[in-house]
Amino acid sequence: MAVSSLGYLRLESTDTTKWKTFGADFLGLMPVENAETETLTFRMDDHPARIAVAPGAQDRMTALGLEVIDERELARLAKAVEKTGIKVAAGTPEECAERNVSGFVKFNDPGGNPVELYWGAVLNHVPVRTPLVSRFVTGDQGFGHAIVSAEDARSAFDFYVETLGFIERNTMKSPGGTTWFMGCNPRHHTLGITPAPGPGRLLHFMVEGADLDDVGLALDRAQRMEVPMMHSLGKHTNDRMVSFYVWSPENYAVEFGWQGLQVPEPTPVYEITDGAFWGHHFTPPPQPAG
Repeated sequence: MAVSSLGYLRLESTDTTKWKTFGADFLGLMPVENAETETLTFRMDDHPARIAVAPGAQDRMTALGLEVIDERELARLAKAVEKTGIKVAAGTPEECAERNVSGFVKFNDPGGNPVELYWGAVLNHVPVRTPLVSRFVTGDQGFGHAIVSAEDARSAFDFYVETLGFIERNTMKSPGGTTWFMGCNPRHHTLGITPAPGPGRLLHFMVEGADLDDVGLALDRAQRMEVPMMHSLGKHTNDRMVSFYVWSPENYAVEFGWQGLQVPEPTPVYEITDGAFWGHHFTPPPQPAG
C-alpha cells in the first residue's frame, strides 16, 4: 500500500480574480462558492475540491495533496516519512474541515515542496457541472498529474519511490539533468521531479478530458480568451497523450490533454529522448507589463 493518487493542489496567488476566469471559463472546472472564505475552490468530480487558490503575498503552491486509502495507511506512511528525518505535523480539525477530508499530515519533501497526505475525502453529492467539458478523467487515477522541482532531484525521487511507494515509469535527460516520471495508479505518471536551483516549487499540472473534442474546444477557448500558449497541440512520447499547454496566471505550465496512456501492470522503466512525437512547439511565458 502507498499513495493512491494526486488528490488536490492548494495554491496561493497574488491575483485570485484571474483564477476565477482561468479555472472556470477556460479550464471548465466547477467553481464552489463559499461566503466564509476568500479561497477559490474548483471541482471536476465528486471530490470536494481538486484545486484551491487562496490570496497570498506571492504565487506559490502551498500543498501537493496526495490521497491514501485509509487512516491506517496514513499513519504508516507518516511514520515512514519521520524515519527519513523529515518533520511531520498532523492537520488540525479546522484544517481538515477546510479541505473536507477526514485527516491529513503535512511536511516538506526533500526538495522543499509542501506535501499533504490525506484520507477520507468528504464527497460532495451535489452533481458536478462542467458544461464546457464532457467529463474529466479522474476516479482511481486522481485529478491528473503534477511536476515539481528539487535542487537534488535524485534524492527527492528516491524519497517518493522508497518512502511513499511511487513506481518509476520513465526518465528524460536534459542539459539541466534528469527528470523522473512516477506513477501510483493506472495513469502513466502522477508526479514528476525535475532538477532546478532553489527551493522546490510547482512547475506544471495536467487535467485530462474524456473526449478529443474537449481538447479542441479548450484550444478554441484559449485562442478566444487570449490565454498565453506554452506548447502547441502535440502528442507525448511517454504517456502518448494528445494535449496542449498554456501559461497559468502565475506562469505554471498547465496541460489540457486526452487519452493518456494507462499502465495497469508493472512495466520496465525506459528513457525518452524527445518529449513529443509531433507538435508541442514552445512559446516563452508572457513578460510582466512595464
